[in-house]
Amino acid sequence: MINIHEKTLQDLEFHTVLEQVSEHCITALGNEKAMQITPFKTKEELLVALQLTNEYLSSFHNNNRIPNHGFDAITKELQLLRIENTYLEVHSLRKIVSISLTTNDIVSFIIKFTEYYPVLNEFASNIQVNKAIIEKVDTIVDRFGDIKDNASSLLYDLRQSINKIKGKINQSFATALHSYHQLDYLDDIRESVVDNKRVLAVKAMYRRKVQGSIMGGSKTGSIVYIEPETTLQFTRELNNLEYEEKEEVVRILKEVTNYIRPFSKLLEDSQTFLIALDVIAAKAKYAKSMNAILPEISEDRSMVLRDAYHPLLYLSNQKNKKTTFPQTIDFQQEKRVIVISGPNAGGKSITLKTIGLLQVMIQSGLLIPVHERSKVFVFDRILSDIGDNQSIENHLSTYSYRLKQMNYFLKKCNKNTLFLIDEFGTGSDPELGGALAETFLEEFYHREAFGIITTHYSNLKILANELPHMVNANMLFDEKTLDPLFKLVVGQAGSSFTFEVAQKNGIPYSLINRAKKKIERSKVRFDATIAKLQKERSKLEKTGESLKLNEKKKLQEADKLEEINAKIQKKLESYQELYDSNQRLIYLGQKVNDIAEKFFENKQKRELMSEFFKIVQIENSKRKKVSTKQKKDIKVKEEKVKQEAEKTVEVIRQKKKAAKIKAIETPKPKPNLKIGDRVRMHDGRAIGSIDKIEKNKAVVNYGIFTTNINIDLLELVESKK
Repeated sequence: MINIHEKTLQDLEFHTVLEQVSEHCITALGNEKAMQITPFKTKEELLVALQLTNEYLSSFHNNNRIPNHGFDAITKELQLLRIENTYLEVHSLRKIVSISLTTNDIVSFIIKFTEYYPVLNEFASNIQVNKAIIEKVDTIVDRFGDIKDNASSLLYDLRQSINKIKGKINQSFATALHSYHQLDYLDDIRESVVDNKRVLAVKAMYRRKVQGSIMGGSKTGSIVYIEPETTLQFTRELNNLEYEEKEEVVRILKEVTNYIRPFSKLLEDSQTFLIALDVIAAKAKYAKSMNAILPEISEDRSMVLRDAYHPLLYLSNQKNKKTTFPQTIDFQQEKRVIVISGPNAGGKSITLKTIGLLQVMIQSGLLIPVHERSKVFVFDRILSDIGDNQSIENHLSTYSYRLKQMNYFLKKCNKNTLFLIDEFGTGSDPELGGALAETFLEEFYHREAFGIITTHYSNLKILANELPHMVNANMLFDEKTLDPLFKLVVGQAGSSFTFEVAQKNGIPYSLINRAKKKIERSKVRFDATIAKLQKERSKLEKTGESLKLNEKKKLQEADKLEEINAKIQKKLESYQELYDSNQRLIYLGQKVNDIAEKFFENKQKRELMSEFFKIVQIENSKRKKVSTKQKKDIKVKEEKVKQEAEKTVEVIRQKKKAAKIKAIETPKPKPNLKIGDRVRMHDGRAIGSIDKIEKNKAVVNYGIFTTNINIDLLELVESKK
């Protein structure tokens, strides 16, 4: 049976956590319920609660978001349903329909996605999807919240009669209005409304000549408001019908209420379910706000909290854009008591409170802000003694109160207990108080309890060093400035830096020296040794951080070099394209040269012009019309690429030269080329097909032009099928 004292919850500020959780609730009843969260009594209930919150949290990160669970409370309606001969008003019926619809939607959704939400499905399994109430209310109430005309045949007849009477009233009033207006008995405004009734605005001097009931007059007395006699008769009939209508509406509401009454338990369960779901959702939203998770629940009496944040401090710092320092702490059967020492304002107490608060939260079904590789153990008791508890009312000093607390600890402490004691042993004579504190700590230790204490007492640090399952720990400080680094280091006691802190705060060195002489030399040496070790540890920490920073810089430089390499490769490719383009121009020049040679031999101008015009047409067919400005831009771009290419092409040439030498050293077998084969030049990209082979030359067709190329310069791409 798990039992965590209210005093522990106060010490760890658990109620502040509950206030923050309740702010995420969307209903008043949910908010109230969230403030009543307490640690669970059994581990089985706790594990279910944690899984429920974890499943709801997972819904924020997938496409199967749980439907909205908002509702209007029906507590008063449920109370009325328990009383016989009562009936629910229309707005109450609509609230019941709304809560039924919401419950049905959520339960149906969870059943549909059982694979995603197995624990939520089990949680909702006792709630039935019931449409009877919804259908019943829907038959009598319209979407505007009025009772439908066809709710009963009598109501239908009554409303038909009421509409007819209203028509007669309007007709008779119009007749009276017209006749008295003709007689000039009416004021300029002619009519008005008194008590929701149309009345004639009669001039005061003619009031006796108009038959009807006087309903009032104007402030000046010049006008008298009269309801005509004929209209008055119909109004009396209307009042009777409206009375009967109200009676019929009440009868219908009573009938519907009696129909709903047997479903009271289901409605109560639905509201309880939605309240619980509101609290679960609030827990999940709270977890999301600080990246909290569900760690592994350990069965082997071990607890590892990696990168654990104090929830209240984390959210406060997040709001104020400040850094929060996480702590890592490890409890094992072989390391079950941790003694944290060191100077004040270093973070000892906040570390102790962080561990305690996270433990209370997890045992109350709340997820905690730790690393995913963390694990926790469920304790039967969590005992705490934190802060100055001097009681004026009970006339107890701090030390007396602490002794009373220690007595309580001795009664309750066992192997399934986590104890948290801040400033252990303070409040009395240092020697005597330290000795008694040491005895208490030994007793807790022998009972195999888990615990964290903070202290300045050297004897407790020595005890932690001597006992095998107890360890020292300290909060790191900067060795030069003595500024806290808010980082817990397990394995070494912390110096209180008493004299160092005094010197930093301007206390004369001569006074500090006199103080040193007043205490045992061994004590000073012991504290000095611890201080030295702490400084060394701090230096090592800084070195480690520096190495990590250097490693990070090297990785960034490597990424930068890789990026530069990619850019260079891209440029080389563009240069290669430029080179291929130039090769095409060379082939074009060869073609022109062949035509020139032919003309040199036969002097046929017509044939020369025909061949030349043919080449020009082929080239122009590949060109696109561009403006003068675009031509200029292209020319500038090409010039820039050419300039860059000239600088780097030498490298490519050297590579190709080396490749050619390698190829000569290991010559490839010459391909047996034939007409129809697809080929390309060794250093080119364009692919063509062989149209003709004469001696050692081949006529290659590139689609838009043909050219004569030496067979040795060609390589086979694809043989003719």
